[in-house]
Amino acid sequence: MRASEAAAYSDAPVRVVGTCGYEIVESARTKGDGMHGYGDDKAKVLARLRRIEGQVRAIEQMVEGDRYCIDVLTQISASTSALKSVALLLLDDHLNHCVRQAAADGGEVADEKLAEASGAIARLVRS
Repeated sequence: MRASEAAAYSDAPVRVVGTCGYEIVESARTKGDGMHGYGDDKAKVLARLRRIEGQVRAIEQMVEGDRYCIDVLTQISASTSALKSVALLLLDDHLNHCVRQAAADGGEVADEKLAEASGAIARLVRS
């Protein structure tokens, strides 16, 4: 059974290895209707992520080319800020779509979505 199929049977996080070889944790709660809060902004999110990917590759080239440390650090800072900007966009979409809908529905699902959002905010603040 693939990880995505296992998620349909459990609320526990599922660990999958992405194409880059890094482990990615997917929540079973992400499965379902296929529409996420960022659906309307998906093209914008993907464009930003591709730009960030280009920035990170440029940083790698800077290191390979023995560029000045401060120049590399400046580019790392810019990439980090760009990632945080994407994270805030996704968080805003999540709050306005997923959490808002769960709050309107009420019950245990609303409590779970609020706790999930609170945890995501805490992780962003710590990073």
